[in-house]
Amino acid sequence: MPEEATLSNEKNYTVFQFNGHIIRFTAPYSLEYYTEVKEWDKGYLVVMAKYKQNKEPEEEYIDLVPILQNLYFDTDKFLKPIKGVKIANG
Repeated sequence: MPEEATLSNEKNYTVFQFNGHIIRFTAPYSLEYYTEVKEWDKGYLVVMAKYKQNKEPEEEYIDLVPILQNLYFDTDKFLKPIKGVKIANG
């Protein structure tokens, strides 16, 4: 079983993948790509993201718990084995 999830973006969506699950949710319209995952804390991500209107990436925050709850995931069971998150193709 993998211990690392991946984060990426496709068109207007952020994509979080782990253990065969692909979770897509709306991203800001100006997001170009994620550059780095700075912190992972049981569903809470601190990432660096590159936006069209800025030359440099800026810090962004993603809380997966409410997203997973809205999709009827058992959040504790799903998140517990994840030891880290990396940028897909990064």
